[in-house]
Amino acid sequence: MFGKTRSLHAVQDVSFALQPGEILGIVGESGSGKSTLGKLGMSLLKPTSGAIRYQGKLLSDYRGNDLKQLRCDLQMVFQDPNASLNSRLTIEQSLREPFILHKRGSKQDQHQEILRLLNVVGLPASVLHRYPHELSGGQKQRVVIARALALKPKVIIADEAVAALDASVKAQIINLLLDLQKEFNLSIIFISHDLPMVQTMCDRVLVLYLGRLMEYAPRDVIAQGGKHPYTQALWQSSPIADPDRGFSDEEPLHGEIPSPLNPPGGCVFHTRCPRAVARCSEVIPRLYPLGPQHNVACLLHEAQAVV
Repeated sequence: MFGKTRSLHAVQDVSFALQPGEILGIVGESGSGKSTLGKLGMSLLKPTSGAIRYQGKLLSDYRGNDLKQLRCDLQMVFQDPNASLNSRLTIEQSLREPFILHKRGSKQDQHQEILRLLNVVGLPASVLHRYPHELSGGQKQRVVIARALALKPKVIIADEAVAALDASVKAQIINLLLDLQKEFNLSIIFISHDLPMVQTMCDRVLVLYLGRLMEYAPRDVIAQGGKHPYTQALWQSSPIADPDRGFSDEEPLHGEIPSPLNPPGGCVFHTRCPRAVARCSEVIPRLYPLGPQHNVACLLHEAQAVV
């Protein structure tokens, strides 16, 4: 009556470290495990194996006051501000929530801090008594960012935070995040499907496919197209406003992403890879170091690995 239970590995064998003041990009198509990785970093999901540490301590070991401080230090900005803001609360009420939950300051102190936050994200005080539906998409996302800054976090995870915005508004929010990162020395994990945008603003980039790490490299390497065939395919499929780069005549990607319930054997990308050989369907490639902070999970680069 009941079918056989199958395991789904949303993220597997992915390892990285986020440095203070660093912007780390995580990029890949839908279903690559980007959002899952972000939620694991926020402890919104529990890993079935492996370890996630913050300042050397396992997230699962945080308790009591330490856990409260962890919730202050780690904040997340989601894609849809409409889902992040309570439609029944005014903007001031929404921005006041973190201070109430963490018992920070008097009402007057909270009000002054809210005004400061609005100024930081470039919004006028006149929005305080408005409701979310009275603001534009860009304004709402600025409110969400202001609320994320309320408790003075050290890390912000932005999960497709600009994907739903118009191009001009998207650029404004990206510039805002960059300004905030410099002003407050924030560490930011920027999750997106847009590789050109990620490599422009991030110090290092993780490229994910079907829950596995394909390439991990500094942005300068990614800007040159990367070394993994999947990274290169993402570039080819991206609209790039750079006439010097040009476009490849080769079709970037064939077919659909396989089901994570039934992933291909060997390299998970081999069924869509234009450079795949027979061995790719048999061997799971490890991460081969090609240079400083540059690792590629591709058998084609096995011989070039730095020992």
